[in-house]
Amino acid sequence: MWIADQWKDYELLDTSGGDRLERWGNYILVRPDPQAIWQSDKKRAEWKKPNAVYRRSNSGGGHWDIYHLPDSWKINYKDLTFQIKPMNFKHTGIFPEQAVNWDFMRNLIEKADRPIKVLNLFAYTGGATMACAKAGASVVHVDASKGMVQWAKENAVLCGLADRPIRYLVDDCMKFVEREIRRGNVYDGIVMDPPSYGRGPGGEVWQLEDTLYPFMTRVMQLLSPDPLFFILNSYSTGLSASVMEYLLRLTMPEGVGGRYESGEIGLRTASGMSFPSGSVARWFSEA
Repeated sequence: MWIADQWKDYELLDTSGGDRLERWGNYILVRPDPQAIWQSDKKRAEWKKPNAVYRRSNSGGGHWDIYHLPDSWKINYKDLTFQIKPMNFKHTGIFPEQAVNWDFMRNLIEKADRPIKVLNLFAYTGGATMACAKAGASVVHVDASKGMVQWAKENAVLCGLADRPIRYLVDDCMKFVEREIRRGNVYDGIVMDPPSYGRGPGGEVWQLEDTLYPFMTRVMQLLSPDPLFFILNSYSTGLSASVMEYLLRLTMPEGVGGRYESGEIGLRTASGMSFPSGSVARWFSEA
């Protein structure tokens, strides 16, 4: 498991009874996590006085009970700054375990002795976009949600990246990829974090298990002749890291060489336990 252990402004304090106890900067949040199927023997004191708790509903979804929390606040990861706020369906604006991938991409981009162009699909609020732009890459950021793309632009300002070559697009990722193929555009790095289920701006349906393989065969046509990396991330419990790597190997262009690897990504609790928070498969050039 790759652990995102370089955070100072975020901490996974504990997990118990289907919930996770987290510190986001100066604030303590309790959010549901179905993988925390155990009960902690010695619960931390912070469980009793959080700043906000996300309550699940039996009919689906849920709501935040907010006790003492601003509408939004900022946290830092190394030289990146992100806006955090409680959202519907328990989210806060970033997934801290993704710092593993941010560091991985930054390292490759900074070592590459050439301009690097990155495509970020299902780009959310732009954690990967900011990391790649900070490393010197130009980035095309695509997400179906206008609100998330606007949030990414705000994160770019916070990171001091407002003047960097980042192109933001509110678009259905599948339709965008088809247009890019027709245009003949290519990218040196591609990162994608597809949802298990979703809808595009025009009501287009995305169902991960049915759509991912044919979609990846199309996305691979956007890799440049000298690609640097391809990262596939997933939070779906029905899609293992090994299956994702298999998909990557099946769809990568022939003769690219490089290295494949896959596994879980996660966080370390204050007690030292490693807590899985998703899976990733990645290919990268070793040249």
